[in-house]
Amino acid sequence: MMNNTDMFPNKTRELAEKKAALAPQNVEAWRNFSKTVFQAGALDEKTKQLIAVAVAHVTQCPYCIRAHTPQAMRKGASKEEIMEAIWVASEMRAGAAYAHATLAMEEMEKHSK
Repeated sequence: MMNNTDMFPNKTRELAEKKAALAPQNVEAWRNFSKTVFQAGALDEKTKQLIAVAVAHVTQCPYCIRAHTPQAMRKGASKEEIMEAIWVASEMRAGAAYAHATLAMEEMEKHSK
């Protein structure tokens, strides 16, 4: 039986440093980009973190979920707001699956003649 650490190893400083050492300029650019994206602008920092939590659930990134959930709370999001953002993400993912059924319907129609 596979456990979660087999699929998603724990983040460690050592692993982060090894990854960064393999492409230091890229990592620095990404860190600057990330820092800029999450600064308050037209959207406040709490809203940006709630968006990040929702997107992390749609992309199913456990690392992002673990990083952005506490960040959202630090920026003032309540547990209820976080859960509501997750429900919005869930609806969007389910809605997209259902919307894509139109493609299957089209194929079924083509191949049933």
